[in-house]
Parts: sequence; C-alpha cells; structure tokens
Amino acid sequence: MSLLITIFALVFVTQLISWIGQTVLLELAYSLYLRLFHSSLHVRQRKLKTEILATKKELIQTSAQDQFAKWAKLRRSVDKGLADLEKLNAEVASNKSSFKMKFNGLIWSLTTGLQFIVGWWYRKSAVFYLPAGWFGPLEWWLSFPFAPAGSVSVGVWQMACRRVIKVGERVVKDLIANSSRSAEAKVEAERPSDEKSKQA
Repeated sequence: MSLLITIFALVFVTQLISWIGQTVLLELAYSLYLRLFHSSLHVRQRKLKTEILATKKELIQTSAQDQFAKWAKLRRSVDKGLADLEKLNAEVASNKSSFKMKFNGLIWSLTTGLQFIVGWWYRKSAVFYLPAGWFGPLEWWLSFPFAPAGSVSVGVWQMACRRVIKVGERVVKDLIANSSRSAEAKVEAERPSDEKSKQA
C-alpha cells in the first residue's frame, strides 16, 4: 500500500509544480536564496539604486550654466554609479543564471527523475492485485511490462494517477468557472430590481 501512495504523491507533486508554474517557484526560491545567502549583494544593489536616484534628482535641480562645477561633479557621480550598478546587475544576473540551472535540475530530479527511478526500481513489483477475471485480456496490459499477471504495474499506476489528477483539475476549473458565472448572473438578475426600486 505504501508504494501505491508513494507513486500517487510523486505524480501529485509533479502536477502541483506544473499548476503553480516552475518560473513562479524559481522566482520565490531565488528571492529566498538572495535573502539567505547573498543579502549583502541585494542590499548593496538597492542602496546603489537609491543613491543614483537621489543624485539624479539633485542633478536635475542643478543648473548646468549657473553651477557648472557642481553639475559636472554630480554628472560624474551619476555616471560612476550607473557603471557600478551595471557591474552589480551583471553579477546578479550571472548568479541567477547559475541558480536557475541548479533549481531546474533539482526540480527535475525530485519529480520526473524520481518517478523514473521508482518505476525502474519497482518494475517487477505489483502496486496491487486485481480480482481474477475482472478485466479479461486487459489484465496483461495492466501488468505491463514486468509486473506479475493479474496485478497493476508501477507504470500503469503512474499513468492512471496522472490521468485522474488531470481530470480532477478540469472538474475543479469547471466548477469554479460555473460558480463565477452563476454569481455574475445573480448580480445581473438583481440589478434591474434595484434600479426599479430607485426609480419608484
């Protein structure tokens, strides 16, 4: 029974990741990674942006003709700040690219890779046995490729779990869409009676 639940959990986690979206998870994980391991880089980037904006504001308020020395000094400061920010952004982008490769590898390993390993390791095991004669010639297909005859193999159970989860997803989406449509119809139905009462 534990193999049955383990495979279902693996398939469910894989589908959950696809529902949430790998890019959303990547952004969440990367922001957490930045805060935990590279907080100084993040703080330095934010501080530099704030300084550049403050200097730019002061530069805009300074007249280039009347206060040329101050304006030139502020201009050099803005240019230097932008160059430093560009280097910092390149470092952050390189860091994010490296993190993205590792994160995608980890997600693949924990979902698809783990499903392959479990499927290969338990390829000759039965997830559960079927009552004799219920499915006739289909019993061979349900035990495909190496599970004992009259049982459900790991591969077939993975496909069945994936299919049931996808059907469940579609049903939930349809229910949500129908409930939102019925709520909108209810609002539309109540609107004319409100307008009539206002006119009376």
